[in-house]
Amino acid sequence: MEDEKVLLRYRGREIAEADAAFIRALIARHPEASRRQLSALLCQAWGWRQPNGALSDLLCRGLLLALDRAGHVALPAVRQRPPNNIVRRRTPDLVAIDTAPLIAPLAELTPLEILQVRRGPHEALFDSLIHHHHYLGYTRPVGEHLEFLVRSRTGRPVAALSFSSAPRHLGPRDRYLGWSPETRRRNLRFLVYHPRFLVLPWVRVPHLASHVLSRTLRRLSDEWERAYGHPVYFVETFVDPTRFHGTCYRAANWLYLGRTTGRGKDDQTHKPNRSLKDVLGYPLCRSFRERLCQRT
Repeated sequence: MEDEKVLLRYRGREIAEADAAFIRALIARHPEASRRQLSALLCQAWGWRQPNGALSDLLCRGLLLALDRAGHVALPAVRQRPPNNIVRRRTPDLVAIDTAPLIAPLAELTPLEILQVRRGPHEALFDSLIHHHHYLGYTRPVGEHLEFLVRSRTGRPVAALSFSSAPRHLGPRDRYLGWSPETRRRNLRFLVYHPRFLVLPWVRVPHLASHVLSRTLRRLSDEWERAYGHPVYFVETFVDPTRFHGTCYRAANWLYLGRTTGRGKDDQTHKPNRSLKDVLGYPLCRSFRERLCQRT
């Protein structure tokens, strides 16, 4: 690889002429294969699998498309265009629930029931609550993600929160962990991002938010491993200081890591184009830094 010209770099992997030649030979051996079938064959040949054992099919298809566009390989013609479920996903329906004011001490609601609802019968309720009552609305995460619905001991929904795959580059977090770019690429799957947290607007219960955070984080790694075949060691989130102080996170012992640059992940101008956010993080185990910075 050192003596070969690198044709492109894709998600941290260097693709050389030998790799492109291998793909061209694979295409020639399977002239009737579709792009999706070729992607699966390449994943199997290169051992590209997700932590849960499934083929890294989307990642591989992206690589094949990039090589095709650059003229390094010639993919077969597109045979069908499956619907984009993210684009076509309809607005979640408003689910009717009790919206009477709930003003009480936390003790009257406990023990809380915290349900992991992704791919379950309560997922539609979660989607509805986030879409209609969270100021950012509902956006289906890409990649690994879990959703939690919180109910009082009487079964009444009081909160909802979600977790998803962490962003690849985040300066304050990366500096705090002290990992190299190579280590970050290898171990990023052991981090999770916390994009949504909603306490329903008619619920006024002191200390509820920090209590929910603490309870959920204690079981998050086990739930993640159950769903995706690997644990997680650190959680991060953004707080918009123009809207919130992040009080519940600080009360739940989250750490302030720094502030974003306001440029977003797809920035091409190197100039701020959105509000700056505070970056907060929470270790899920004492050895989080050692686990995230390990090289093997």
